[in-house]
Amino acid sequence: MAAELIKGLPIAKEIRAELVKDVEALKAKGVQPKLAVLLVGEDDEASVWYAKSKIKVGDALGVIVDLNIMPGDSSEQAVLDQIAAWNADPEVHGILVELPLPKQVNKEPVMEAIDPKKDVDGVHPVNRGYLLGGQEHLALVPATPLACVALMERAGIDLTGKRVTLVGRGDTVGRPLASLLIKRHATITVCHTRTKDLAAECQRGEIVVAAAGFAGLVKKDMITPGATVIDAGVNPTEDGKSICGDVDPAVEEVAGVLTPVPGGVGSLTTTIIMENVLKAIKLQGLG
Repeated sequence: MAAELIKGLPIAKEIRAELVKDVEALKAKGVQPKLAVLLVGEDDEASVWYAKSKIKVGDALGVIVDLNIMPGDSSEQAVLDQIAAWNADPEVHGILVELPLPKQVNKEPVMEAIDPKKDVDGVHPVNRGYLLGGQEHLALVPATPLACVALMERAGIDLTGKRVTLVGRGDTVGRPLASLLIKRHATITVCHTRTKDLAAECQRGEIVVAAAGFAGLVKKDMITPGATVIDAGVNPTEDGKSICGDVDPAVEEVAGVLTPVPGGVGSLTTTIIMENVLKAIKLQGLG
């Protein structure tokens, strides 16, 4: 029997309906939510698409999205100056820098330059520290791990006490997701490229979250029948015309619940970014 699919778009629409009401309430108080997005160069097609998709979602919610596209040969100082200007602008509530950055611009100083209370991508060390310390209410958290949790919770999956195998330990998804799962009382095992028997670790999981960045890494024989499988992977297909996840499509034959790629976790991320803009407004004492 094929797995039940948890699709992201219906849940994204549900969250957006809630956000529209929140935005209207803020506007009634004289606060117009605004997100500033910085794109340095237009060589990376995916980054350009993601940046422009934020404008579309923002328009639907009533959030202004100011997309600033800088030349690809911009200096690191020019990028830092733009961030400093947004930090100082009280009308800008969220700041997001699209990655990857050109080679002449170092990622770390750019991420650290963003005001932590405007850091809607959750990349600043202060936000990471809050999350690691169990203070999620004070943190702005990266969108993809939040999307993983939102998909499960809104699909009625109770994480309390569940054995979760998390495949991936990266800064963007794996590490912050581990903190979110611990906060929700899951019992987690974090796996990575040096895990000796990945299949055995996955088989122990009632829930398996794949976030390693390797296409088709999680195979059918690694999943216990009836398990919940959340695929947070985004990888180009061999022909380069689409994307695929970290989970082999055959897993659908044994899993009880599965998120598809495309159409699963990724469908939620831009909506979660907008949710973070509204949380940022509250953290700034404006909401």
